[in-house]
Amino acid sequence: MPNKFQPIDFQDLDDLFAFLPEDELKMVQALRQLVYECIPEVKEKLSYNVPFFRVRKTICYIWPGSVPWGNSSPGRVSIGFYKGFQLHDDGYLEAGTKKVIKSKTFTSLQEIDFKKLRLLLFEASELDKL
Repeated sequence: MPNKFQPIDFQDLDDLFAFLPEDELKMVQALRQLVYECIPEVKEKLSYNVPFFRVRKTICYIWPGSVPWGNSSPGRVSIGFYKGFQLHDDGYLEAGTKKVIKSKTFTSLQEIDFKKLRLLLFEASELDKL
């Protein structure tokens, strides 16, 4: 049942994937694969209708722009880090109005810097252990 923030309610990841436009789906799949590659023990949960990843605590999320209530718009996909303010990102991530979470938004698969994100995911995983 939809909540007051979102007019949709996905039952599982398959529902989400079926809903997404192809360009967003490709970005989401690539980012999910990277998260699992860097943090094999991660657990994924659909929250706010998007994938959230955690081990001890929430580490990151992937927000497709087509899912209402995010800070993105259709055709864009963001990856957000819960302890982003503690990461050494050299200005790659954006904080916007958030004090703790930092994110990066992409409009195409080609824009994704997998090397930088890999380093950030490894560091975020280490922070989760503290």
